Amino acid sequence: MKACIAVADYYVPGQTFVNRHIEKMFGGNTCVVAGRLNDKRPVDERFFERRARPVLGDVLKAPVMLPFNLWRYGTERVPFGRARVQLMAWLEEQKPDVILSEFGTQGVVLAPIAQAAGIPMFTYFRGSDASSRLREASVRRAYRQMFPRLTGVVAVSQFLLDNLADKAGVRHDNAHVIPSGVDVRWFAPEAKRPLSALAVGRMVEKKQPLMTLDAFAEARKVAPEATLTMVGDGPLLAPLRARVADLGLADAVSLPGALPHEQVREIAVTSEIFLQHSLTADDGNTEGLPTAIQEAMAAACVTVSTRHAGIPEAIDEEVTGFLVDERDAGGYTARVVEAFAMPSTQRAAMGARARDVACERFDNGKLLTKLEEVLTKAARG
Repeated sequence: MKACIAVADYYVPGQTFVNRHIEKMFGGNTCVVAGRLNDKRPVDERFFERRARPVLGDVLKAPVMLPFNLWRYGTERVPFGRARVQLMAWLEEQKPDVILSEFGTQGVVLAPIAQAAGIPMFTYFRGSDASSRLREASVRRAYRQMFPRLTGVVAVSQFLLDNLADKAGVRHDNAHVIPSGVDVRWFAPEAKRPLSALAVGRMVEKKQPLMTLDAFAEARKVAPEATLTMVGDGPLLAPLRARVADLGLADAVSLPGALPHEQVREIAVTSEIFLQHSLTADDGNTEGLPTAIQEAMAAACVTVSTRHAGIPEAIDEEVTGFLVDERDAGGYTARVVEAFAMPSTQRAAMGARARDVACERFDNGKLLTKLEEVLTKAARG
């Protein structure tokens, strides 16, 4: 089996799930069609740049073809003219058995090409492509035109599939929930620092870092030895530092800014508690199923978070962690206090159950195998 992975840009270091598919799927037997290729990727015939500089003939056809594409496919970006001929020829040369589009917005572009080439195609929905983007009438229309051309769809959470159905009116009979997953072996827990907590994410409103800090301050009243590391950068980092000083928590709270993934892992595997108050953004953007929570579970952390997007699909309430409604500051604080106040043996047992769930549901090796099975079944009919 050979898969063609469709992406907007390549190579993007932070898109670990995309890069892993390209490097590992079917033993690395993949090729890549990207909107843009940069100089960080390998240079060989397996990589095709869809938005390379157009030839004069395509430039002259654009005033006619762009409106035609928009009418027929819901997007102007479907290749036409010489660009289409080159892409079809490249697909014929590479002979992929299946195309996997990473994100719905790439699927809109490639679905007509896959259909014309007779290649089964799946689109993988991961977050904003099945949440905030659905506020755009043009995207909803494009999805409605794309779905009949797809062999199947995959999403990292059932929440996203439900969102597509409820807000765009699109469903597919061959739909699968397959989280991106994490390397559960790499995140195996180590000796835990007593009463230690971790929060990871951009310091922005949708992550509510100030609410997390205030909840931790309350928890210190019942657990004076508690510590918190908040990893991430963003516009709320400066206000967060000021609040730490105002609360007199400089010795208990660490704000290192953004850190390499390896350093985040080192903190996670020795932390007892993970805190994340995720919200739906004002523009409707939601998470799919946060990788940070999957990693925290693999590291045997007790998670305190929100009933946001796919998070309830990961956290079994009262079993592997605690969840509250979005923006429920009082409830969130109470649960954070509870996580610190419970006996250490109870906290360890809850963390151990979280790791068991992560190993069962979020092992990226198992999930890659599951995805390969779905794609293989479709390709072989």
